[in-house]
Amino acid sequence: MKLTAVAGDLTTQRVDAVVNAASREMRGGGGVDGAIHRAGGPAILADCIARFPHGLATGAAGWTTGGDLPARWVIHVVGPNRSAGETDRGLLTSCYTGALAVADELGATTVAFPLVSAGIYGWPVDDAVLAAVETLRDAATDVVEARIVAYDNDRFQRVVAAIDRGAAQP
Repeated sequence: MKLTAVAGDLTTQRVDAVVNAASREMRGGGGVDGAIHRAGGPAILADCIARFPHGLATGAAGWTTGGDLPARWVIHVVGPNRSAGETDRGLLTSCYTGALAVADELGATTVAFPLVSAGIYGWPVDDAVLAAVETLRDAATDVVEARIVAYDNDRFQRVVAAIDRGAAQP
C-alpha cells in the first residue's frame, strides 16, 4: 500500500472513502466530525442515525454514505478520548485497522485519514502520528493508497518525517 501525507482539507479529498474521527454518538460535532457533516450534508447524519442508532464503541469502525463529499463513503471511527482518561493505545490503532477492514469490505482502494484523537481528544500529536503511520504501513489490506491528511503545516511535516523514517527502515 502506498502511504502518503497530504496537507489540506480532508473533506475535499477525491478518494473512495474518508475516515471520520467521530464521537460515540455518531451525530456530528466539532473538529473533523463537524467538518465532515457540514461538507457532506444531511445525508451523512441521516445514515448515521439509521445505521448506528446507539452509536459506536471506542475503537470501532462503521460506514455511511459520503453525501455531498467527493468521497463515496465515510468510514466513521471512534478514537479514544485521552482527555477523559482513555489511554489505551490499542483503541487508537484499532481505529486504523478497523477503517481498513471496512474499506476492504466496501471495495474502497483509496482512503484518506485524519490523525484520529489528536485534536480535542488530547492524544499527543507525535504518538498519534506514529500510531497512524506504523499501523497503516504494517496493515494487510486491499487498499492501494492511504493518505494521512494534516490540516496544518506542523502536523503535515510530522507525518512526512514519520513516513520517511519508515521508508528508510530495512
